[in-house]
Amino acid sequence: MANNEIKDYAKKKRVCLWEVANRLGIADTTFSRKLRVELSQKEMADIKNTIDIISVERK
Repeated sequence: MANNEIKDYAKKKRVCLWEVANRLGIADTTFSRKLRVELSQKEMADIKNTIDIISVERK
């Protein structure tokens, strides 16, 4: 399945995908559709960075 790495990483960090979408400035449905196809390494890194930021802000 496409982008399971992103989904698993968000789950591990206890960050909801809708929170990532909100931080990226896109609708959660748009983000969900974006995850249906494999992302480039740069896009993956940017999304993981966003997940890390959200996770740290909660502490």
